[in-house]
Amino acid sequence: MEAEREAFGLSPHSEDAISVQKPDTKPDAAAPAASTPAPPAQAPKTPLVTFHRFIPTARFPQRADRSAAGSLPTRAFRYCEPATAAAAFGYYIFPPISFSVRWDGYDMLWTYEGASDWAPLKTVQFPGFREQFDAAAPPEIREFSPPFLGALQEPGLIQIWTGLAARTAPGISLMIRSPVNIPRSGTHEFFEGIVETDRWFGPLITNVRITKTDVPVDFRADFPMLQALPIPRAAYDDAAQNNYELVPDLAGMRPEDWDDYYDTVVRPNSQVHRPRGQYAAAARKRRAAEERGEPG
Repeated sequence: MEAEREAFGLSPHSEDAISVQKPDTKPDAAAPAASTPAPPAQAPKTPLVTFHRFIPTARFPQRADRSAAGSLPTRAFRYCEPATAAAAFGYYIFPPISFSVRWDGYDMLWTYEGASDWAPLKTVQFPGFREQFDAAAPPEIREFSPPFLGALQEPGLIQIWTGLAARTAPGISLMIRSPVNIPRSGTHEFFEGIVETDRWFGPLITNVRITKTDVPVDFRADFPMLQALPIPRAAYDDAAQNNYELVPDLAGMRPEDWDDYYDTVVRPNSQVHRPRGQYAAAARKRRAAEERGEPG
């Protein structure tokens, strides 16, 4: 516990969660005969991700969208399935308030929406949150509210708390990264990390490197700051990743590899009238069939 407090800068000193759809319990208009056995009750489905909002004014996370928050070019949105699928994977996370930081190469300053001036940044609580946390928390947890923003000991690095905690289904972790396919600012860059949120429940944070000095670096509460990607822990397990194969040259191509290459590359480019977005159309058709329970 002490190590976790130190890692997040906690020192002594949720209201809402995303709603989970529950099974419909409304009785049918025509009730079955008493002799008809009732179907077995289905247990509520475990949510893939549950976000706990600690800061009540923070914006809720939302599903990422295929347009990358409207930033993808129209042609990519219509025809580039890899780009849109990646953009829609996961959930957008927003800052709990609009704020700015400024780094002169030595000292870090910050200000926020409603503040009158810049202030030195060491470690700060979200405005007014400490009292809210202590009023809601059990006695043994009071005075351990997570800090909202802090300057790390490494030059130009800050740590931001999203105002959230997250819990995932068993075997699922959250990868926290910058939003996918949304143009990045030249003033800062986010570190990426994978958290085993099915086992670890605590503040959902990110570390940021400020890359430009003497200019305000803005974080807007109405625009995605991060993207949280749920990934099976087995997908990044060392044993799984070490199970790979290399084909050193073209001589190693099998007949079925050449057949697949022909279908993917040669056949579409040999058509007199080639429809656009064939891969995207095929992928959408496959997804629709899977949703209907049909074989892909």
